[in-house]
Amino acid sequence: MSIRLSDGTEIPIEMHKIRIVQKTRLAPVRDRLRAIEDAGYNTFLLRTRDIFLDMLTDSGTNAMTDNQLAAMMQADDAYAGSESFYKLADAVKDIFGYEYVLPVHQGRAAEHLLAKTFVKPGQIIPMNYHFTTTKAHFDLAGGKVLELYGPEALKPESSCPFKGNMDLNRLRDAIEKAGPANVSFVRMEATTNLIGGQPFSLQNLKDVKALIEPMGIFLVVDGSLISENAYFIRQREAGYENASIRDIIREIMAVADLCYLSGRKSCSVRGGMIATNRKDLHEAIRPWLPVYEGFFTYGGMSSKEVEAMAVGMREMTELEVAGSSADAIKYFVTLLQSKGVPVVTPAGGLAAHVDAMRFIDHVPQCEYPAGALSAAVYLTSGIRGMERGSVSMDRDQAGNDVPADMELVRLAVPRRVFTMSHFQYAADRLKWLYDHRKMIGGLEFYEEPPVLRFFAGKMHPKGTWGADLAAAFEKDFGPEC
Repeated sequence: MSIRLSDGTEIPIEMHKIRIVQKTRLAPVRDRLRAIEDAGYNTFLLRTRDIFLDMLTDSGTNAMTDNQLAAMMQADDAYAGSESFYKLADAVKDIFGYEYVLPVHQGRAAEHLLAKTFVKPGQIIPMNYHFTTTKAHFDLAGGKVLELYGPEALKPESSCPFKGNMDLNRLRDAIEKAGPANVSFVRMEATTNLIGGQPFSLQNLKDVKALIEPMGIFLVVDGSLISENAYFIRQREAGYENASIRDIIREIMAVADLCYLSGRKSCSVRGGMIATNRKDLHEAIRPWLPVYEGFFTYGGMSSKEVEAMAVGMREMTELEVAGSSADAIKYFVTLLQSKGVPVVTPAGGLAAHVDAMRFIDHVPQCEYPAGALSAAVYLTSGIRGMERGSVSMDRDQAGNDVPADMELVRLAVPRRVFTMSHFQYAADRLKWLYDHRKMIGGLEFYEEPPVLRFFAGKMHPKGTWGADLAAAFEKDFGPEC
C-alpha cells in the first residue's frame, strides 16, 4: 500500500518485516563490461555473481512468506493422491470458485496443453496482447495469434487506466472474417506483459464474454498476475473502489471459462495450474497431463511447491500483498519520470518499463534498441533488466526480422524484494545513462536460435560503444560505484 507523507510525497509502505536477507554484490564497471561481453550483450546470459539488482523478471523471484515456507514442511510426497494437492484444490475452489484444477510445472506448460488440446491448424486465437511463450506454442500448433488491443495500448505515455482492454470492434470483425468455428478461444492476459504490464477492466472482460459466448467460443484468462490486475480494477474502475481483492478475482473468474497461470508471479511460488468449472474443457485437457507433465495430483510440481501455492493463492487476495509490487512500481516510475527518463505510463504491474525508442531514438529498430539499452543499463548500474522489443520477436518464415510494436526495457519489481534505496539508486544511474545516451549504439546477432531467441541469442555491439560507455562511467564514478 502507499501512504502520503506530511509534505505531500506518496511512498510505498512495506507491510512486512525483513527477517532473512541474501547478499548481493556491486561489481566494478570493468568486470561488468567483461561479463556483458561474455554474455553476448544478452542479460539472460549473465551470471548472478555479476549482478547487483536482478530486475530481469518477477517470475519465481518473489519473496515467499513465512506461512508458505512453513507449509512446505508439511508436504505429502505421495506420487498419487497427495493431500497437498487437495489443499491446492480447496484454495482454487475458495478463491477462484473453480471445481476442476490441473497442476503444471509453470505457465508455459499450461500454454502447451492448451495448444495441444484446442488449437488447430489455421485457427485464430484473439488476444488483448501476446506473450512470447504463448505465441510460440500456438504458432507451433498451426494457429494464428491476433492482437486486438485498443487505440491507447501502444502509446507509451498515456492516462488510459486499462490499456490491456480488448477492442470489441476488432474482435467482432476478426470472428466474422474467420468464422466462429475457426476460433480456438479468446485469451485475455492479466496484466499484458509486453506492453508495460497494463491491466484490463472487468467491464471489458464482461463485454468480450457477452460477444463470444453466443457464438460458442470460450474465454481464457491468463491469470499469472491476476491479483495485480484485481488491484488495478479496485484503484481505477468505478464501482470497485471498496471491493475486496478476493471478490474482484472471484468476479473475473466467474466471467472466464478457464484460467491458467504461472504460480511464479501472483502466487509467489514456482509452479502453475489450469482451472475451470467446465467439465468438458477439463476432460479434454486431462488425458494429456500425465503424458507431458506428471500425475494429476502434482503435474510437474514438487509437493512442497503445491503446498506453498495453496497458501500463496490465499495470501495474494490480501490488499497489502496484491498492491506490494504495484505500489513500488508506481513509486519507481514516478522517480524515473522526475529525472526525465522516458517510461511507460500509467505504471502497470510486473515492472517499470523504459521506452527505448524515446531513450535512444538515434538507434534504428533493426539494430535492437531495447536490447542495446538493456545492456547499457547493466553496464552503468549492475542492474539486470530485460529486453522486451524486437529481440523478443522471432523471424518470420522468410527469415526476416519482425519489428516489435514497442521497444521496452523491463525493470521487474518482484514482490517484497527491493527497498526504496534500490529504486533511488536505479533512477540515479538511469538518469546518468540518459544524459549520456548518444554514446549507446546498436547490436547485431552472431548466434541466433530459431525460436525464442531472446533467451539464448548472442550479439555484438556495432562499434566500440560498450567499452566507451564503461570508460565514461568510470571517469565519473571511479572503478566501482
